[in-house]
Amino acid sequence: MTVLKIVLIGDGGVGKTAIRERYLGHGFKAQYLLTIGADFAMQDSTIAGESIRFQIWDLAGQQRFDAVREVYYKGSVGALLVYDVTRPDSYFNTPKWINELWTHNGRGRVPIVVVANKIDMRELSDDTVSPEQGRVFTERLTNLTKPEGFTCNYIETSAKTGVNIESAFSLLGENIIRFVNRQRKTSRRITARLQSRPTQRTIPKYRKA
Repeated sequence: MTVLKIVLIGDGGVGKTAIRERYLGHGFKAQYLLTIGADFAMQDSTIAGESIRFQIWDLAGQQRFDAVREVYYKGSVGALLVYDVTRPDSYFNTPKWINELWTHNGRGRVPIVVVANKIDMRELSDDTVSPEQGRVFTERLTNLTKPEGFTCNYIETSAKTGVNIESAFSLLGENIIRFVNRQRKTSRRITARLQSRPTQRTIPKYRKA
């Protein structure tokens, strides 16, 4: 079984914990629960015919936890980047979260699924982030990741109704598997190339006594 460490990132209150709980089969709770530093859970799944185990790290979004979060990024191979469609500020803060992830995970650029959450509340608000804004942002993000051999995805979810929660994790898992397999192939090619090179021996020059 392949173990994949992933992180849920985004501003506080955008629904990261609710998304995780819904994915784990715990249902939806209306009250807001503040995550202190980070919370951890595991979930087994089958993606693209491969058995995987997600190590899910739900990272606190409040600014006072900025320094604490850094250690939890280490070793992560992907992320769900969540914003609240009824809070444009959480959308405009997404570049900050990408920078944190790619700076502190120890791997650089890794797959991301951009998650526009709380779509069940979009019609109740006058100031919302449109699907087009989310797609355009994700396309720009993909332009940065294509040289690394992977794309990023955009998906709209509702932790309250459960819409697309499973799909968000499946998309991320598929991208990570392709990303990791590509890295392995590249590593094997480099190793084979190095091993095929003839060993060069340095012949010492003759020195007169």
